[in-house]
Amino acid sequence: MQNILNYPGIVFIFFFIVLWLSARLGASVLRKFRKIDEEVRDDFSVIQAATLTLLALIIGFTFSMAVGRYDQRKNYEEEEANAIGTEYVRADLLPAADAATVRGLLKKYLDERVLFYTTRDAEELARVNAETSRLQNAMWSTVKNAVAAQPTPVAALAVAGMNDVLNSQGYTQAAWWNRIPVAAWTLMTLIAVCANVLVGYGARGLKAGAGLLLIVPLIVSLSFMLVADIDSPRGGVIRVKPLNLHALADSIRPQ
Repeated sequence: MQNILNYPGIVFIFFFIVLWLSARLGASVLRKFRKIDEEVRDDFSVIQAATLTLLALIIGFTFSMAVGRYDQRKNYEEEEANAIGTEYVRADLLPAADAATVRGLLKKYLDERVLFYTTRDAEELARVNAETSRLQNAMWSTVKNAVAAQPTPVAALAVAGMNDVLNSQGYTQAAWWNRIPVAAWTLMTLIAVCANVLVGYGARGLKAGAGLLLIVPLIVSLSFMLVADIDSPRGGVIRVKPLNLHALADSIRPQ
């Protein structure tokens, strides 16, 4: 199910079909076994309204979870840009040769981080992750060796800055792995199915209300698609753009 949630369009189609069939099930199958008596229709309306309200609350909470994760990814992109920019400046604290090496590696590293945010190809992403790991090892070795040769408190700032660069990438990766749990999607799906069954069961006249049975599945499916779009780091339309990383790349690019 996690793979399906990476494609909001498929999420919409899947849930629309499932929820529409649920409404038709309540309208055509359940009503054949037992119709709602008029004396209990008011009680049924209370149950139906309570179920729809619960579904709306669950969707709202899930939407809030997705937005929170989106904001977290956006904040870590800003922190990555700040960490890389700070270390680029602190490279001046190292010997000239090591400083030039670190700056060159940071420029390549910055390009790979931009690609991490923009690519959607799985093979390209694997290459970016491998190159990112290689550059991290090279940058850390260069800074460590330079500071070990001249262990001064000032040079130690370059080590601290490089540590922030490496940590920020780890925090970013953890944020991109932090998705809405599948259990939450499962619970939301079950409640949505029950709600649409009740909507279909409570419809007055199957033929006259056939078009109306599309409304609730359509609205709920659109809500699910929006939640999946925001929650998916790469598959959706609403994605974190590396604006801060682009701005940093432009600032350190030779004029």
